[in-house]
Amino acid sequence: MRGVRYVFPDSREALRGLDFTIHHGESVGLVGANGAGKSSLLLHLAGVYLPTEGEVRVGDWPVSRETLVEVRRRVGLVFQDPDDQLFMPTVYQDVAFGPENQHLPPREIEQRVAEALSRVGAEHLASRPPHRLSGGERRAVAIAAVLALHPDILLLDEPSAGLDPATRRRVIEWIRSFEHTRIVASHDLDLVLDCCERTLVLAGGRLVADGPTRALLTDAVLLERAGLELPLRLQGPPAPEA
Repeated sequence: MRGVRYVFPDSREALRGLDFTIHHGESVGLVGANGAGKSSLLLHLAGVYLPTEGEVRVGDWPVSRETLVEVRRRVGLVFQDPDDQLFMPTVYQDVAFGPENQHLPPREIEQRVAEALSRVGAEHLASRPPHRLSGGERRAVAIAAVLALHPDILLLDEPSAGLDPATRRRVIEWIRSFEHTRIVASHDLDLVLDCCERTLVLAGGRLVADGPTRALLTDAVLLERAGLELPLRLQGPPAPEA
């Protein structure tokens, strides 16, 4: 991103001059309070939003209406709300939708769907309608639908929201095992600590810090300025009641 500014139609400014480069293979966390600009940033990288000012590039491609097909071949986005992404009659069809639109052979589609559902522990949901699933199950299926695409760049918006501890653990293991670029926006700072070597801290649409995750997420003063608290594992036991 170079000088990226984004203004919503109602004149609210979501991003205010963002400048950064993420190199292939990096694992990067995006943290910030509600309204900091995390989701807007991810939506720019996926070409869902186009900047009001500045430039977004994915690999060799400037992100524009003319390049969206190429960009989206490389980028997989897991939306914050799974209902924005699940629309087919069954879980299997939702996970198969992307590979089918890549015109892959039927056997490879079957393999990709089985592998993706297995990675998030959702094999038993294949024949279920997505609207009959719990919130955590829908999130797991939404992640599987992106995993089946085999993207070069993985964008995850709040991937652990609503997940039970076992599924959250599987998602963390999967994110860590992903071999290409990972960009994870989350309020779950413990997950970011586990998955991301580098972190960008956003506040009010601006980039206020960019550096090694452990250094930033142990800086209580920086986190407080950004409307955040230390990861739970670093907070210690609660003070006893008087």
